[in-house]
Formats: sequence, C-alpha cells, structure tokens
Amino acid sequence: MGEAFRATRESFVAIQSTVPTEGTIASHRQLLEGDFWRAIPAYKDVGRDEFGDHRFQMKQTVTRPDQLLRVVRDLAPQSFCDDVADGLARAPMSVRVTPYLLSLIDWRDPYADPIRRQFIPVGSGLAADHPMLRFDSLSEQDDSPVPGLVHRYRDRALLLALDTCPVYCRFCTRSYAVGTDTESVGKVSLKAKEARWDEALAYLRGRAEVEDVVVSGGDCYSLRPAQITRIGDALLALPNILRIRFATKGPAVMPQKILRDEEWLAALTGVVERGRRMHKEVAVHVHFNHPREITRTTKDAMDVLFARGITVRNQAVLQRGVNDTVATLRELTRRLAYCNVHPYYVYVHDLVRGVEDLRTTLQTALDLEKRVRGDSAGFNTPLFVCDAPRGGGKRVVHSFEHYDRRTGISVYTSPAVKSGYFLYFDPLDALGDDARERWEVAGERRAMIETALAEARANARAHRSASSVDTSDAEGSLHCEWPA
Repeated sequence: MGEAFRATRESFVAIQSTVPTEGTIASHRQLLEGDFWRAIPAYKDVGRDEFGDHRFQMKQTVTRPDQLLRVVRDLAPQSFCDDVADGLARAPMSVRVTPYLLSLIDWRDPYADPIRRQFIPVGSGLAADHPMLRFDSLSEQDDSPVPGLVHRYRDRALLLALDTCPVYCRFCTRSYAVGTDTESVGKVSLKAKEARWDEALAYLRGRAEVEDVVVSGGDCYSLRPAQITRIGDALLALPNILRIRFATKGPAVMPQKILRDEEWLAALTGVVERGRRMHKEVAVHVHFNHPREITRTTKDAMDVLFARGITVRNQAVLQRGVNDTVATLRELTRRLAYCNVHPYYVYVHDLVRGVEDLRTTLQTALDLEKRVRGDSAGFNTPLFVCDAPRGGGKRVVHSFEHYDRRTGISVYTSPAVKSGYFLYFDPLDALGDDARERWEVAGERRAMIETALAEARANARAHRSASSVDTSDAEGSLHCEWPA
C-alpha cells in the first residue's frame, strides 16, 4: 500500500477502534468525518464530491460476493468472501450494500463488526431457525384488507408503498416481500403501482377511525419525488387522516441523498409544509441501530431536516453482537439526540428467517431498558417493545403475563388490539441443554407452550381479582400455530 493510503487507513482504524465507555462523556459528539472511505482499496481515488453524491452510492452498491471481493481486495481474504457466498445462498434476503456502509465496516475483523453483521450474511454464522418461526411472523398479510395495507390497530394503518430499498437488511421483518427472490425464498409482490395505492386510499377513505398512516415498504427513499408528493397529498386530502409518517432506513445507509437530491427533499418538505398548514403532522421515521452508523455526514443531513422543521424519530432493532450492550445503546441514544433525532423504539428482534444469530433473549431487553432509562431526558429515551408474533402489536417488554427463562417462552396479551395470548420465543442457543433438547421433540414443544399458557392465564386471573379495571377482554384464543 502507498504511504497516503496507509495513513488514511491508520486514521480510519483509530476512529473505528474508539469504544464508548462511561468515562467518555462527549464521545457521542465525536463523529467520523474526513475521507474515511479512502481506506477501502476500490475507493481510495474517489474524491469527496463524487463519494458524497447519492447517485454514486446507488450505482456502486454491492449485490454479489465477487463485487465485494473486488471492492475490499486485500482487506478481506478469499475465505471470507466464500463464507459470504455461502451465507447469501441460504439467506431469505438479497444483499445490497452501499459504498458508504462498506466504508464503515472494520475490515480488520469483519466477522465481529456490528455493521457487517446487519447487512452481509456469512454461512459460518447462520443458525437453525426457531421451530416456532413462521414466514411473515407478524401476520401482516392476515391483517391486510387490501394488498399492501396493514390495518391492525384501530386508528392506525401501514401502507407498504413499494418493496424495494436502497440497501437490504438481513433482519428485515418483511423479507416475505422486500427485495428480489433469493435461492430460498420467492417474494410477495408489492410493486410501486398507483392502482394498488388507489385501492388502499379507497379503503382508508371509508374507515373514519383511521387517523394515522405509516408510509413504508420497502423504503420511502426509493420513491421518486412525484410519488412522495402523490401519496402524501392523497393522504392529506382524506379528512380523517391527521398524521403521516414516512419510514426510511435511508439516512443510516445513504445520508448523501438528503444533502444532494434536491427534488426528493423538496417533495418531502412540500408534504410536511402542506400538512402543517392543514394542522396535520407529517414526520419521518428513521432506523439507526449502532452509533457508528452516525457520521458527520449524518449530522449534516439531519440538520437539514431539522432546519426545515421536520420531526425525525428513530426505531432501532435490538441485535446480538450489534447493540446488545449498555455502552452501545447509551451511545446510540446520545448520538441520535445530538442529531435532533428522537429515540422512539428499540424493538426486540422479530422471529425472522435466516437471522437467528442476531436475536437476543427478552431478558436482554429487560436488563438494557433498566440501564438505559435515566441516562437521557425522557423524550430522548427509547421505549423497549416486543412486537408480538401473530399480530398482537407492540407490547412494552415488561408487560408480559408470563416469562419462563428456562424454556424461553414469554406470553403477552394485547386487549386494545386483539383478544387472546401471543407468544414470543427466545433463541434456542441462549437456553440450557435440557430446554434445547425438549424443543427438538414436537410433543415436548407443545407441553412447554401449554404450561406457559396455563401460567399466563393463572396470572391474569390473579391480576383481575386484584384490579378495579375490567380486564376480562384480555383472555381468548391462543395466537400460535402448533409446531409439527
């Protein structure tokens, strides 16, 4: 390597090696900046203006193992790329990673890197799916009265406007639809088609109770400016719709778009300003999982949104080896607040195919919540939630009716959404040997679930007898398919 490249690489490594500790009070303001991407062989001659162009980022996205090998060259051995190829062959999600993201990975140890873990699978790291996992684990399609519109909560709906993203996350809950078909999964089609949007709008027009719509997908970053305007104005025109949330991973993986795509930003700003004049809120929901995803470019992009009066909130996903430590989550929360992004949710990882290695136990979320809360102001503290499988909706992690740490089964109720019981399951490799052996036997699985359900019902009866609130609507059927 040349001396200039070596110096850039050493500077990059020094910044990436900084681990947040309780003593580094201002570390959340020390953001990665400069020409850090030059540490990647393929980008060492790319200038600042070119790398900062969102069109360069989109054109140079990596979608195949051979492309990855050409980009990182001597930074990653052939054995690693072979491992990636094996991971992609078995993964339910396609790979799509921007040069910006690749530049944030610590290539000295890509296996342990928290950004690599989220976007690039390796075959050696994959684990068998939990036996209770079901594709579309949140039952979004069951709660869709028309294609691509999920109406689960009384006053809120989710419009899946499209099925593409600027990058593809391994852990995507919507891997049943998002991205291209893979070797192991054929996808449900939710293309960006006006006819489908019109059907969803017609449904919303007839449901006066719906006041809040999340526009997601896929990713709103991939909508053209005219499509942002069309969807936003159509929703604002409905008298019952008072709040709109555009959901995007984009600022975490390609913040350059906000700084350089003037037409897209103008379209988003136009919808926000029209909504404000109508006394309707239009906000942006983003998705940062690790503090290293927030760079000086991120701060510049978020400053642009803040200057335009656009409210931005973050929804993170708790992941093993990514953000499952107190120091990391505190640093993430602080950096988000520094960028005027409100930490909104931290989700317990959904049961998603092909990413069992990323899931944590529910107990991990309980422990982290206790140690994160109080570190920042209440409005800058995320709520830790479990999105109950089979359509129970978001439940505060502490609100379970029963949690057996030995079998990894937690039971929730969601009376404002649906009656009945909803079960979440810890990853099997976090359990003891006896429990793992029981999960291998179909009859034992059923026995463990029935025991957990009986305990939950007993707890519910005890709570009901001690409460002045009528909770009789909480009980009902079990929202769970029996394992084979």
